[in-house]
Amino acid sequence: LQRADIVLVEGRSRVSGVIQSVTLSAWTHAALHLGTVAELALLGVDVSPLRAQGIADTTPMLLEAEIGHGVHLSPITRYRYEHLRLCRARELSQSDSLAVIEFCIERVGTPYDLRHISDLLRFFFPYGLLPRRWRSSLFEVGHGEMARTICSTLIARAFASVRYPILPTLHRGDGGDMVFHRRNARLITPRDFDHSPYFEIVKYPFFGDDVARYRELNWAKEIEP
Repeated sequence: LQRADIVLVEGRSRVSGVIQSVTLSAWTHAALHLGTVAELALLGVDVSPLRAQGIADTTPMLLEAEIGHGVHLSPITRYRYEHLRLCRARELSQSDSLAVIEFCIERVGTPYDLRHISDLLRFFFPYGLLPRRWRSSLFEVGHGEMARTICSTLIARAFASVRYPILPTLHRGDGGDMVFHRRNARLITPRDFDHSPYFEIVKYPFFGDDVARYRELNWAKEIEP
């Protein structure tokens, strides 16, 4: 893991099952890898909000927004037995990775936006099947408390703060040049980091990197059909 890597989690709760069904993706949660408090302190990051969370200075930690906890820290070992995917922003500079981390650290303690997650699910649900009073209010003027957030929206805003793309759209400008347009951060879900061409998927090999010796792997004896 490197600083500002995104860890996607395949949740197993009932809420996760609903999110998987509506977004058509296994990934239901996203967390940002910060590194350790000791490393960040050496780089000049204000780590006082992190030390207040009670995690040891040498413990690799994730920052995440979660129902019932808001924006908080977790040791990476919390997800030891979960199915994960690691997404890494390609060519992200060190200064920008620190800016992304600082953006998120400043929001430690922010409440979780339950209204937003329900609106997001309604947005992805087939629109014509919902009564008008149930339809998503994500785009209503003044809707939502900007002080609240959910996991993927917080991370999307952090990367937007350094103008790093996730899944932008392209439109031709007045001069004929193609212009990037950011998607509304409130519409970003964990699967978008998986689909983004600007994030690498870092896979973990079970038997090491020496795949050229695949014929020497110790396979269990299989029964012929």
